[in-house]
Amino acid sequence: MAAQQADIGLVGLAVMGQNLVLNMNDNGFTVSVYNRTTSKVDDFLEGPAKGTNIIGCHDLKTFVASLKSPRRIMLMVKAGPVVDSFIEQLVPYLEHGDIIIDGGNSLYNDSDRRTYELHQKGILFVGTGVSGGEEGARHGPSIMPGGNHAAWPAVKPIFQAIAAQVNGEACCDWVGNDGAGHYVKMVHNGIEYGDMQLICEAYQLMREGLGMTGDEIQTVFADWNEGVLDSYLIEITRDILAVKEDDGSLLVDHILDAAGQKGTGKWTGMNALDLGIPLTLIGEAVFARCLSARKEERVIASEKLPKIAAEFSGDKTEMVNAIRDALYASKIISYAQGYMLMHEAADTYGWELNYGGIALMWRGGCIIRSQFLANIREAFDRKPDLKNLLLDQFFIDAITEALPGWRKAVGLAISLGIPAPTFGSALSFYDGYRSARLPANLLQAQRDYFGAHTYERTDEPRGEFFHTNWTGRGGDISATNYDV
Repeated sequence: MAAQQADIGLVGLAVMGQNLVLNMNDNGFTVSVYNRTTSKVDDFLEGPAKGTNIIGCHDLKTFVASLKSPRRIMLMVKAGPVVDSFIEQLVPYLEHGDIIIDGGNSLYNDSDRRTYELHQKGILFVGTGVSGGEEGARHGPSIMPGGNHAAWPAVKPIFQAIAAQVNGEACCDWVGNDGAGHYVKMVHNGIEYGDMQLICEAYQLMREGLGMTGDEIQTVFADWNEGVLDSYLIEITRDILAVKEDDGSLLVDHILDAAGQKGTGKWTGMNALDLGIPLTLIGEAVFARCLSARKEERVIASEKLPKIAAEFSGDKTEMVNAIRDALYASKIISYAQGYMLMHEAADTYGWELNYGGIALMWRGGCIIRSQFLANIREAFDRKPDLKNLLLDQFFIDAITEALPGWRKAVGLAISLGIPAPTFGSALSFYDGYRSARLPANLLQAQRDYFGAHTYERTDEPRGEFFHTNWTGRGGDISATNYDV
């Protein structure tokens, strides 16, 4: 085997890794592969990669030697210590200007650290989100690269060639320095949690609230996928509800109602708390999964706690349309909150994020891909410094039209005792966001009463703080001023 003949190398031949390699091969790139369990290399070359130009290597020294300079090495391994372990093993074989790419679901802080540490050694690091699952990896994922910008010219031709394409534009562009790529992927996954929970609440309202059959609900989702809700997740929900067991029952009815999660939604919520962003819908979506996992406890509670005897009476078609409006309006809120978080992160971490470009990257290939993302890109095209999606006229009009149905659907859930945490939290956020005055004045008075935490006054400039001796027994000394 001649040295330095591969355009890129990939470590980690699980499902995503294998499919990305095949995608690169299809697009004319020569790829070297390595896997810690070397038998997987042989199995891959004799199986899915048979007849291709893909090069298999059984040790890292040979693997690195097979790559053209600057060497581009993509890690598709488990996030965390495994990534650091492979970086440590690779560095001794690398030269100044070589590139290590982490394509897993790494925490953005780790990508911050790796960018800095490898830069000190003359190695360029790229932390990139890759979304789209097995199918996306094989035929065109959404790719969100960040890290050391000096690496971008070397990886751009490969990434943009293998990414999904929408109207001739690749769903891949440079996101920002350090951990920005993995951060945007984290927010993508948080929004994904929200979208999935919203769909599940719509499903439950129709199934339990309106008493609709699986076939009827499947028809509704098929119809919704032709309108403003057109998206990958609505599409697969339509398909899932069409799959039946041999006895004609829905397969989904035989799946245990205990959801799993890998942590990216939790990371998004935790970062929102750190940055002070009210990411309420995604937070509720994460907690809904946590609640679902307490299956045995819920079964006991269902036998001991009182049930609501009410039943739906009214126009079923009208209520289905109301549920559709609730789903659409809540989806708008979820993305608005996600973009609020990215805005704050950019300000806090010193990133220059292209918000319209992010919508384009999510427009195809990824799990949250939808027609709706084109509207987000257009909003930022109209006003690149848009503070909040809810202030764009398109979304103002969309929310205004959907609002009556949204309130009706949330009311139905409350009246029938059907949990709808993301529908409800989205509506509460909307009502709070549009309120010029909230009861936080009373909250500040309470804080000042028991802890001398001070407050600002409506008749004085912002930033001036006051304390009241509420009981007459306290003093005039106040605690540190609160953050505003």
